[in-house]
Amino acid sequence: MKILVTGGAGYIGSHTVKELLREGFGVIIFDNFSSGKEELIVGGQVIRGDLMDKQAIKKVFLDENIGAVIHFASLIQVQESYSNPQKYYTHNILSSLNLLEAMLEAGVKNIIFSSSAAVYGVPEKTPIPESHPLEPVNPYGQTKYFVEKILQDYDRAYGIRFISLRYFNAAGADPEGQLGEMHDPETHLIPNILLHLLDEKRNFDLFGTDFPTPDGTAVRDFIHVTDLAKAHVLALKSLSANSKSNFLNLGSNQGYSVLEIIKKTEEVTGEKIHYRKKPRRQGDVSVLLASKQKAEHFLGWDSQFSDIETIIKTAWNWHKKRGRF
Repeated sequence: MKILVTGGAGYIGSHTVKELLREGFGVIIFDNFSSGKEELIVGGQVIRGDLMDKQAIKKVFLDENIGAVIHFASLIQVQESYSNPQKYYTHNILSSLNLLEAMLEAGVKNIIFSSSAAVYGVPEKTPIPESHPLEPVNPYGQTKYFVEKILQDYDRAYGIRFISLRYFNAAGADPEGQLGEMHDPETHLIPNILLHLLDEKRNFDLFGTDFPTPDGTAVRDFIHVTDLAKAHVLALKSLSANSKSNFLNLGSNQGYSVLEIIKKTEEVTGEKIHYRKKPRRQGDVSVLLASKQKAEHFLGWDSQFSDIETIIKTAWNWHKKRGRF
């Protein structure tokens, strides 16, 4: 069975492609390379195209025997979504609708959707269960929420089955050193710390020291990108076997503050991290922590790489190998 992976040249997409190939699936990567990287492609067939182009994505389904879809392609920068919400609503929602239209016409019924913990907004309790109210506080989170609602309607009306995977903080790099994180600009905590260590002129800014947490910095749940990739393959197998739609958190069930991450990174790298204190960013919440029990039960998922030391070590090895890009 061929799996269409939209955004398969991106950070999580490329790691998932590697796991799919390891499991013997045929893979077609569909990516416009606006943020995806050629060097993160480890195999499979590559089609350069944009989901905003209806005919381009429909042609893929006409030309190829697609069995299922894993949908990563989207804009992901929270702060940019505040400054340019039209860009995010237009791209993230219309691209998903175009993909679903192509699936309908081709009779493809299974899709794994890359969602986000941002759909929850400010948590009422932690760890956050999948039953938590959905009240996203930024346009990026709203787009993920809206696509989830669309998927529910397409399930009811057209029989398209989905599993929506709500990520917390993806981090780390391929333990074999083949793949890693290459965002430009980089907005994630751990790679920004590591890139600061590799370039003395690159400042590292700590946003918010007045959160109602033990040390005043925000607490986040970090999940290794390889564990995320494995969860996508398990979700694909589950959907193919059971044809039952679902929403699942992907996190580690454990939180670390920004200052704790800084300290652990200093221990792993042996380097001193110098940071500048900055005000909180718009929309930042104090604590985001996942309940992972449902994914473990439903998928038989085991987050084997997601201890914080392994996350930082694999990321550090990747960035040291690449240097500053």
